[in-house]
Amino acid sequence: MVRVKICGITNREDAIASAVLGADALGFIFYPASPRYIAPKKLKRITALIPEKIIKIGVFVNAKEKLIKNIARTCKLNMLQFHGNESPQFCQRFKGFKIIKSFRIKDKLDLAEIAKYKTHAYLFDTFTKTKFGGTGKSFDWRLLKDIRKLKRPIFLSGGLNAENILEAVRIVHPDWVDVATSVEIRPGGKDYKRIREFIKKVRGLRDATG
Repeated sequence: MVRVKICGITNREDAIASAVLGADALGFIFYPASPRYIAPKKLKRITALIPEKIIKIGVFVNAKEKLIKNIARTCKLNMLQFHGNESPQFCQRFKGFKIIKSFRIKDKLDLAEIAKYKTHAYLFDTFTKTKFGGTGKSFDWRLLKDIRKLKRPIFLSGGLNAENILEAVRIVHPDWVDVATSVEIRPGGKDYKRIREFIKKVRGLRDATG
């Protein structure tokens, strides 16, 4: 069963709407340079309004260990996603939290390098020189053909939308699909119609597989 993460949530209205529309997880970005950044104090006020069944994922880029732990506790996060150049050793310092390590894919996949990260899950996004994520562009999904050898849950990200999600899932067979840019009116502002359409497509896949 493919589950849906709506990432880049910046306000109460979008958090509640995404949950109501069927998201399985919400992603909150704690990288100040991102247009989808949310202040921890703001998220703390929103957390109580999010149904408990919805997984809350904090996204960090090369942040300090102490800062990450403080935010994780304050905002009651369930998972931590490291989207920068964090080392395998760094990812092991967060006992009690499920860690997702992100990898930005360009033109090849280094399974041996990825396998050094003994994290709960891996996320694959599109590589660009100027951004750590949120590009709205996809990569060649066929590069992930051997990723199941690593026996970890897979999050697929990068340019997914209601038009290409069926093909992406057919090729990669991810456990999760992660979307932000294609379901926005503007960076950090969600389009509920697009979220509904995206989740409807993924639900169709769930129904087809039982």
